[in-house]
Amino acid sequence: MNRELTLRQAGGSVSATLPKDMVDRLRLEAGDRVFAVETERGILLTPYDPDAERALTVAAKAAKKYRAALRELAK
Repeated sequence: MNRELTLRQAGGSVSATLPKDMVDRLRLEAGDRVFAVETERGILLTPYDPDAERALTVAAKAAKKYRAALRELAK
């Protein structure tokens, strides 16, 4: 589902408010953590998962270390 969100100033940060139906569907509550992932198509917000965070950290390190090899494989 696609939704337009309005960004608001919150102190020194900028925040977005998620619609209630989206929060309910994702089983989120105030105070929960979400994970923001920058992709080629934009930002992906997903419920926070420590295992996923560790996996993304490992993948980022591997991509950096093997950047040249991955570029060759992508051809």
